[in-house]
Amino acid sequence: MTYLRRALKYFIQMTLLVAIIIGALMMTGYVSKDISVAFQHGWTSIWWILGIFTVMALAYPFFGYQKRQIRVNGDPALAKPGIVEALKGRGYALKSDTDGVLKFQLTSPVNRFFRFWEDTITLTPNLSGWEAEGLSRDLVRVVSSIEYYFRNNGKD
Repeated sequence: MTYLRRALKYFIQMTLLVAIIIGALMMTGYVSKDISVAFQHGWTSIWWILGIFTVMALAYPFFGYQKRQIRVNGDPALAKPGIVEALKGRGYALKSDTDGVLKFQLTSPVNRFFRFWEDTITLTPNLSGWEAEGLSRDLVRVVSSIEYYFRNNGKD
C-alpha cells in the first residue's frame, strides 16, 4: 500500500509541475492556448505524456526510497539522545519512539509540502547499529549526520 501511495503522489507531483509550466507558457503567450497547436498530435500527445508519467511514477518508489546501515556501537538506548540531536541539526524532529524504532519527520512545513509529506525517516536498531529507511536524497544526509555526530563526540 505504501508503494502505491508513493507512486500516486509522485504522479500527481509530476503532472502538476508540468501543468503549471505549460499553463504559464500559455498564459504568457509563448505557446498557443489551443492544445492541437501547442502539441504536435493534440490530445493524443497529452495521453502519451500521462502514460509516460505513469510508468515513471510506478518506477520511482523502487529508486527513490532505500535502506541504509548506520554504524553506531553500543546500546541503542544510549545512542538515542545523540541520534535525536544529530537529526535536530538536519531539521528533523522525533515523531514517535515505539519499541526502540524511531520515526523522524521534517519540522519545516514547506519542506514537507515539497516532499508530499513523504519525509519520514525510520531508524530501527539491529545488531550492527541502526537501519535507516526513507527518501534516498534525505537518507544520505541523515546517515552522514548521525555518523559524523558520533565520530566527533567520541561515542563511536
